[in-house]
Amino acid sequence: MTSSTAPQTPGTGIAGKDRLPLKSIIGYGAGDAANNLAFTTTSMFLLVYFTDTAGIPALAAGTLFLVVRLFDAFSDLFAGRLVDRTNTRRWGKFRPFILFGSAPLMILTFLNFHIPEIGAGGKLAYAYIAYAALGLAYSLVNIPYGSMASAMTQRPKERAKLASARTVGALLVSAALGVFVAPLLKAGTSLQPIFTTLTIVFMVVGVALYLLTFFTTRENVVREVPKVSFRQSMQTLKGNKPLLMLCISSLLYLSGLLSLSTVQVYYFRDALHSLNLVPVLSIVQLVLTLALSAWVPALVSKFGKRSIYIVFVAVGVVGGLLVMFTPTSLTWIAFLGFVIAVGGMSGVGIVVWAVEADTVEYGEWKTGVRSEGIIYSLFSFTRKTGQAIGGALAGYALAWGGYDGHSAVQSAQAVTGIQIAAGLIPAVLGAAAGAMMFFYELTDARHATIVEELRARHEQASAGLGADAETDVRPRLSEEAS
Repeated sequence: MTSSTAPQTPGTGIAGKDRLPLKSIIGYGAGDAANNLAFTTTSMFLLVYFTDTAGIPALAAGTLFLVVRLFDAFSDLFAGRLVDRTNTRRWGKFRPFILFGSAPLMILTFLNFHIPEIGAGGKLAYAYIAYAALGLAYSLVNIPYGSMASAMTQRPKERAKLASARTVGALLVSAALGVFVAPLLKAGTSLQPIFTTLTIVFMVVGVALYLLTFFTTRENVVREVPKVSFRQSMQTLKGNKPLLMLCISSLLYLSGLLSLSTVQVYYFRDALHSLNLVPVLSIVQLVLTLALSAWVPALVSKFGKRSIYIVFVAVGVVGGLLVMFTPTSLTWIAFLGFVIAVGGMSGVGIVVWAVEADTVEYGEWKTGVRSEGIIYSLFSFTRKTGQAIGGALAGYALAWGGYDGHSAVQSAQAVTGIQIAAGLIPAVLGAAAGAMMFFYELTDARHATIVEELRARHEQASAGLGADAETDVRPRLSEEAS
C-alpha cells in the first residue's frame, strides 16, 4: 500500500453520472454484513459473555467498554490518516485494507469470546487487550470501507442506495443473531460452547463477505490523489460545520442505540421474561428495515436527508419512552415500544451514511483537499465515542440495579436498571440528537450546487486554465449555495 499520485481509474466520472451496477451495490452491502459479524456480535453479546460466562462484574465491564471504545475512537483517526496517505495503482485507495485486514479482524472476534481462566485480574487484563486489538483491526477495515462510498459515486440517490445496502447487510446479520443465537443465551446455562461455534463460523463467513466486497466494488470518482499532509487533513475538517453537526448528533444517537442494543438480551430475558420474543423482534426488524431501505432513497429525493433523519429520530424517541414507562407485565405493549425504537434507529442508520458522504464534497469545496479517510474517521471517531458512552451507560445501569449474572431471577431494581438502559437513555439522547440536526445546513440542494462547482474546478484544472489543483479550488460558491 504505497503512496502514489496516480489518478484513479476512470469510471463514472467526477459527477458520478452513471448508475452503479447492482453487483457493486450488493457487494458494498456484503462488506457491512462482514463488519457486523464483528461489531454487532460484540455489541449484542460481549457484555452478556463478560457477566454470565467470564465472571467480569457489570461495573468493571462498563468501564472496560468506556476505556477501550475511546481508544477505538482514536484508532479511527489513525486509520483515517493512513487511508489518506495510501493509494495503490492496482487496487486503489480503499480496497487493499479490506483485502488484507479481514482475516485478522475475524480472528480477533473469536479471541474476544475466549477469555482464559487466569484469575479475576488476568481475565480483566486479557479482556482489555483483546477488545482493544479488535477495535484497532476494525478501524483499519471499517474506515476505508465507509470512506469508499464517497469515491464510488457522487449522485445522492446512488449514495442512498449504498447506504441502504450497507444497512440491509448489517441488519441481516443482526436478524440472524437475534433469531438463532439470542434464544440460546438462557440464564444459568453454559454459554461458552455457543460462542465458540458462533465465532468459528463467523471467521469463515466474514472473510468470504469481505472478499465479495473487494472484487465487486470500484472507486469511480476520478481525481488526482496528492500526498495530503496532516495539516491539510486538519484544514479539511476546520470550518466543516455540517460535519461537526453530524458528528455531535451521531455521538448522541449512537450512545442511545448502543445502550439499547447492549441490554437487548437482558431486557427480554430478565425484564419481560420472554426471551422467545427476540427472534420475533429480529424478524420484524428485518422486514421493517428492508421496507425502509427500499423507501428511503425515494423519501430522500422528495424531502431531503435532514428532514428524514429528524423524523426517524423522533420515532425512536417515542419507542424508547414506551420501553421505559410500560410495566413489564404488559409484555406486548413493551415489545411494541421496542419495535418502534429500533425501527426509528434503523431509519437513522440508513440515512446517516448518505449524509456523511455529502460532507466530503463540502470539505473539498472549503479547502481544495479531498480527504475521504480523515473525514470518515472523524465521523467514526465520534460514533465510537458514542458507542463507548452507550456501552458504559448500559453497564453502569445494570450495576446500579444490582444485576447478578449468576441468578436466574433479577430484583425489581435490577429490572428498572435494564429499563433505563433500554428505554430512557435512548429516548433522552435521541431527542438531543434530533435537536442538533435542526442546525444542519447542508441541504441536498446546496450539496448539488457544491458538486457542480467542484466539477467545474476539476475541468478547469485538467484543461490547464487555472493554477494547480490545490490552489485553484478555493471556495467561490455562488449566493445560491451559501
